[in-house]
Amino acid sequence: MRHKSDMATASGDADTDARPRAGRGLLRLARQAGRAVVDYALPPRCPACGVIVADDRQFCLACWQSLHFLDGPACARCSIPLPTALPGDAVPCGACLADPPPFDGAPAAVAYGPAARTVALSLKYGRRTGHARLMARLMLRPLVRLAGEGAGAGDALLVAVPLHRWRLWSRGFNQAALVADELTRIGGIPHDHHLLLRTRSTASLRGKGRRERERVVAGAFALAPGAAARAAGRHLILVDDVHASGATLRAAARALRRSGAARISALSWARVVPDALMTVNIFDFASLDSDIGDERMTG
Repeated sequence: MRHKSDMATASGDADTDARPRAGRGLLRLARQAGRAVVDYALPPRCPACGVIVADDRQFCLACWQSLHFLDGPACARCSIPLPTALPGDAVPCGACLADPPPFDGAPAAVAYGPAARTVALSLKYGRRTGHARLMARLMLRPLVRLAGEGAGAGDALLVAVPLHRWRLWSRGFNQAALVADELTRIGGIPHDHHLLLRTRSTASLRGKGRRERERVVAGAFALAPGAAARAAGRHLILVDDVHASGATLRAAARALRRSGAARISALSWARVVPDALMTVNIFDFASLDSDIGDERMTG
């Protein structure tokens, strides 16, 4: 038989448990009310065109339908889409047969187009750092496939393409590092922002052809002190926002090759896919936005 003191104690415990629950409920209601006020004053907008949408970091229907997701057959080395290849075929493209890149796979979430371009430039130059979450969310699927393939599977490490210190100081952040941080948060794959260094500032790649881009970034990257010990035997995945000619990714991958990594890959938000994809292997990137250029948003 329970004593009155025991019953009083039990009642006190119940009251103590109820108070935190009530407090959490009130806090949740306050947050919901605050969110409703903010949404009324500053409604969520499509990151590509700016029209009002239902939730943050959500494309409107038109912009969503305009995105071309790169999840079909692709080159086994550089991941450029190969529409005529069969799904699952590990076939290299003509360019990789002629000049194999220093990485094994470089998938991107979407093809570079108006919506993808606006999101990338808004992050890089418009300081819309929240776009990194949107980009990472759509990059997660190719990352999961990439991290589970080949040598080093299950031991992947994300390496954001670094900025030179002068550009980092002027911009205030590295957009590739923000995306890598979010990929780590939602995908559980660790990152190392101090594995690779950009040892010299490079000129904008905008308006330059493929060979000139390669020359500009040649030797621009180096391993950080102690990087080999952290990278040896691992699958290093370079993370960047835009893959145009690939000059930057190739230069960074060559530097990482000296680390003793088991495998090196690359992952981007958007990939430039030429219209004449299946008819020529020599592309003209001179008119495209640079993957490390100094272009600014217009309009």
